Amino acid sequence: MTSDFAFLRRLYNAFDPFQPLPVGDSAYVDCNAVRGDGDILQAVGREILLSARKTCQLYAGHRGAGKSTELLRLQKHLNDQGFFVVYFAAEEEDIDPEDVQYADILLACTKNILAAFKNLDSQPVLYWLKERWEDLKDLLQTQISFEELSLEVQVSQFAKITTKMRSEPNERRKIRDKINPHTTTLTEALNKFIQNAKKNLPPGYSDLVLIADNLDRIVPILQPDGRSNHDQIFIDRQNQLKALDCHLVYTVPISLLYSDRATSLTEIYGTPQVLPMIMVRTPDNQPYQPGIDKVIEILKKRLEKVDPSRDIVNLFESQDSLNQLCLMSGGHARNLLLLMKQALEYTNTLPISKRALQRSISELRNTYKDTIHANQWEALANVFRTKEIVNNELYRNLLFNRPILEYHSQNEEGEIERWYDIHPLIIGIKEFQNTYNQLYPG
Repeated sequence: MTSDFAFLRRLYNAFDPFQPLPVGDSAYVDCNAVRGDGDILQAVGREILLSARKTCQLYAGHRGAGKSTELLRLQKHLNDQGFFVVYFAAEEEDIDPEDVQYADILLACTKNILAAFKNLDSQPVLYWLKERWEDLKDLLQTQISFEELSLEVQVSQFAKITTKMRSEPNERRKIRDKINPHTTTLTEALNKFIQNAKKNLPPGYSDLVLIADNLDRIVPILQPDGRSNHDQIFIDRQNQLKALDCHLVYTVPISLLYSDRATSLTEIYGTPQVLPMIMVRTPDNQPYQPGIDKVIEILKKRLEKVDPSRDIVNLFESQDSLNQLCLMSGGHARNLLLLMKQALEYTNTLPISKRALQRSISELRNTYKDTIHANQWEALANVFRTKEIVNNELYRNLLFNRPILEYHSQNEEGEIERWYDIHPLIIGIKEFQNTYNQLYPG
């Protein structure tokens, strides 16, 4: 293996788009100034720090925008302020985003809270599980005697339930049917455990926070009555979601914030906080240099971890190629890294050629094209023209799947202005161009 190939390999892995940055990672870039000046430490953290009662907040944004990285920052910040934070990323092992109900989320919360305090007496929860075990043991294919197991092994049975529900769709409904009638008693049992946990926090901690990440990936499913599974989880089950006796932060699908239940969400949870895209273009479709500079900084910080002596511009044939990459990302952090990574796949020797970059752009453009239905091109053309969205199911699906992106900017008075645009990759699709020219000739 040549040294050039070894460097390319290290570079390739430095641009991994699927791993949130750990707190304190040198590759982190503060993008608040080009995201409408929002900061999770203020927008979400301050309510937890100031409130005399337990809180429940929603945090939204497009998948891949960087929410997990920001939530890990929040965890560190709250830990430093004396809050013991239990963070978990639900999709990794607890839920199947294609099919989620409230019971799945409650079980995931239970498993992760118990795991964070595995040495505490968890008898209320274990008693609940023991009461259900006769119904569950055949489905879980586990024969155990609770009295003969250690506390840690008893707690691990919740992990078996969530793993079974995530990995085996055929068994999922059967397990839910056994558990759904008893979610209220599980919440009561878990709250007894939480109350005990708060009395036995490590030195320096005064309260407990639970952050449930990746719930924003729950795929919207429209029910026969016109309501969605998102409504059923976050509206119909609001009392149960808020019932846990600690501060709570749940991520939610961004499309839910634009449903006809948006006012209900605000009344229930307070104003949901949104992590928007990095603004690389203005609402009048002009390049926005401060945003482009931030995106370049993201790439630069990743490069510095591999070779601090290299200039990010020199990885490309020209500054224009680097700017094109930034603009084509739409300010979407994961798309930026994905485009970079794919371009490196077609690169044998540096710099990255225009041809390699264009191939990367074309492949991701085709991915977006495949998500768009024939009846959606007109909506996308209208958004590109007006920078506004319509509150209906068609636009909500486009938000969820990311052909439409949300941006925030500040006006001269300091007010936050929220606007929308199509992903810039879509502009190069023939179907979009034909539709736009038909609607807006000349």
